[in-house]
Parts: sequence; C-alpha cells; structure tokens
Amino acid sequence: MRRPGAVRAAGGRPLPHRDTEDTTEHKMKMHARTLMAAAALAFATLAGTGCAVVRGQESAGAYVDDAATTTAVKAKFVEDRTVDAGAIRVETLNGTVQLSGFAKSNAEKAQAEYLARNTKGVRSVRNDIIVRP
Repeated sequence: MRRPGAVRAAGGRPLPHRDTEDTTEHKMKMHARTLMAAAALAFATLAGTGCAVVRGQESAGAYVDDAATTTAVKAKFVEDRTVDAGAIRVETLNGTVQLSGFAKSNAEKAQAEYLARNTKGVRSVRNDIIVRP
C-alpha cells in the first residue's frame, strides 16, 4: 500500500517515516538534557544555601579555615619532639580544637594543649587526651 507523498528509495521501497525512525538517538539526547537540568538544579541549590557543610552547618569558607587550623596544629605536633603526633587526634569546628587520643605523660598532654592554643585560628581547645603510661 502506497502512502501519498512518501519518499521512495532506489528499489521502490518507501523510506522510513520520520516518526518510525530509531528513537535511540532521541532518547539519548533527552537523557543528556535531563542530566544537565539535574546538575543545574543541584548547583543552584548549593549556591542558594551558601554551600553549607552538614558537619556543623558551617559555610564552606569556615570549613576550609577549620581544616587549615587542624593542619597547623598537627604540623606543630610533628615539629615538637615531646608530642607523639601519631597518637593524638586533632579536630576543629568553628575554631574550637578538640584533642583526643593518648599521651605517655601529663607533660605531653599539657604540651599538646599549649601548642594547640598558640596556633593561629584557634579560639579554644578541648583537651580530651588520656594519659596512659
């Protein structure tokens, strides 16, 4: 049966109608558009919330500052031979440094706190180090 206005191939067969063409390419384009829209929405959400970090609802800038403070405290521990940097954990949140882990003496515990307190960016220190001889 011949459709009126159908374009015919060389052998007399009608070429596939645009509606019956393989839709795989069309589906891939739609999938790509959907992914792009989702990415744009995610970006807009992050930008609109000020890039809040879940940890303490601090901003991304404050998170970076805390990470720099933690690194500075750990570096001081490594430089000081009286403090075992591998045995003491350092965490910073909004400028408050928490020290935890184990020290071999009260002097080591006190020195770790002193080093942390005298580090740029530290507002306060919570010393939860346990002395274990």
